[in-house]
Amino acid sequence: MEELDRYPWGGHSVLVGRVKGEWQEREYVLRQFGEKRQSGVLAYRKFMEGGKGQGRGADLIGGGLIHSLGGWSQVQSLRVREEEVEHDARILGKGDFVTKILREADKNLGRQLRSGERRKLVDELIHGICKEEGIEEREL
Repeated sequence: MEELDRYPWGGHSVLVGRVKGEWQEREYVLRQFGEKRQSGVLAYRKFMEGGKGQGRGADLIGGGLIHSLGGWSQVQSLRVREEEVEHDARILGKGDFVTKILREADKNLGRQLRSGERRKLVDELIHGICKEEGIEEREL
């Protein structure tokens, strides 16, 4: 918990008062845990401590939209049918905001896929040339 208290890139350190974060609604969040700031911080810390023993929840780990939709095959199926997803359980916001975020994610995923396809072509080219020239790929 002490490491998390000091971690500057998340909201926890702001809530417990170790890092300043003008962007975060600290008082609003702490009021969900107690009427006064100090009691809110204590109750929040107790809440966080209680969560440590729960381990890693599959619904909170990795995968982005792929995870949210139930796997890569579901994402590909939507693409084939040219359907758009207008929600993701892990994105909070109104429909327009979620749609914008998902479009940006789809563009990034498209770039990653194209990059992966290029890598496959390069790997095939290297393999072919090495075979043709009679050298090991690791030598190249």
